[in-house]
Amino acid sequence: MKAFAVSALVLASISIGGAQANDPVALAAKVQQRYNGIKDIQGDFVQTYEGGVLRTKTTERGSVSIKRPGKMRFTYTKPEKKEFVSDGNRLYAHMIADKQVIVSPAPGPDQGDIPAMFLAGQSDLARDYTPSFTPLPGAAAGLVTLKLVPKKSNADYESIGIGVDPKTLQIQFLTAVDTQGGRSSFSFTNLKENQGLSDKQFEFRIPRGVDVVTNGGRNQ
Repeated sequence: MKAFAVSALVLASISIGGAQANDPVALAAKVQQRYNGIKDIQGDFVQTYEGGVLRTKTTERGSVSIKRPGKMRFTYTKPEKKEFVSDGNRLYAHMIADKQVIVSPAPGPDQGDIPAMFLAGQSDLARDYTPSFTPLPGAAAGLVTLKLVPKKSNADYESIGIGVDPKTLQIQFLTAVDTQGGRSSFSFTNLKENQGLSDKQFEFRIPRGVDVVTNGGRNQ
């Protein structure tokens, strides 16, 4: 699930100025304020992960749909097809090539520092994190970058980060560093907000013939 190491998404029509330019807390609050007005999000992503014992690097591509609160669908298309879907109650990880589906409870608001769930409106940038202006590896030039350290310690993640367009306050880059030094990052493009996504888009039907793993137990 560390593939979901990421953060939030926002659109505004103003530039970063005044105290926000020098105050990471003020900027985080402004981004959160704009994000609170977004009901759903769609877009494309490129995800990279660097870490592990061999310090390997992987790159994957796909599309994402998110609806607040708690619903999301990450569809990976290259190089391997797979899906991560949350209907708000359960989280499904569908490994298509392995013919396996892992079913677990969807993270709740007390687990909002899991970046993918932050995208789904499960935490607050200004309330739940300590922000600082910090360069983030992999962020595109021109983005304003914030490192966000969870105020409540997390067993899996040390910090997350966002890259914000200074003119629109749209978050176009999300990253997270796990406790073993691995870094998972998403770059987003073709972002659209408030498209009126249906709840049915976040329903998941387990395909026939797959191996189903539920809460550590295995079913066929």
